[in-house]
Amino acid sequence: MKKKIALLGAIVILAVALSACGKSSDQGQAANNSQQGTNMNHTGMDMEHSSSDKLPEGLKEAKNPKFKVGSQAVVLNDHMPGMKGATATIVGAYDTTIYTVSYVPTTGGEKVTNHKWIVQEEIKNAGDKPFAKGSEVTLMADHMKGMNGAKATIDSAQQTTVYVVDYMPTTGGSPVKNHKWVTESELSAK
Repeated sequence: MKKKIALLGAIVILAVALSACGKSSDQGQAANNSQQGTNMNHTGMDMEHSSSDKLPEGLKEAKNPKFKVGSQAVVLNDHMPGMKGATATIVGAYDTTIYTVSYVPTTGGEKVTNHKWIVQEEIKNAGDKPFAKGSEVTLMADHMKGMNGAKATIDSAQQTTVYVVDYMPTTGGSPVKNHKWVTESELSAK
């Protein structure tokens, strides 16, 4: 009986120790992410992007995209789990101004910081002139829950070609259709 109690005690101590290690690792990763400054913070958010093929009005097809519609490329960034390293099929290519933004979802929850990407055409009353860093805008994007109608701050802006892609996550699961948006610098030739 004493051996069983000692064994049970050792298991409990081991479980507590392993649990503490896991938390320490997670905290280290969170600190690393915040130091990098380029990672998005979607704490507590539903990371399911819309798979709609609907595009914002006024978006112009790219005249000479590096990655042609129908071609394949490797995704170099990790907007969502399983995205980095995935082979993507290019569904659309568009020339526009893209933004990283910070906003509080209209559905509630914590503030999202450095969300990649919003295009010029997904900002209410945007016109043709790009917004400067720090500008306050209203989002009309619906590729994440709680985004449409949210008040946002522009974190960065750049003129580039953006892509809509289909891909199979490297982590398994269902294929992702019409992911919006991936930049040229986030793709590599297959």
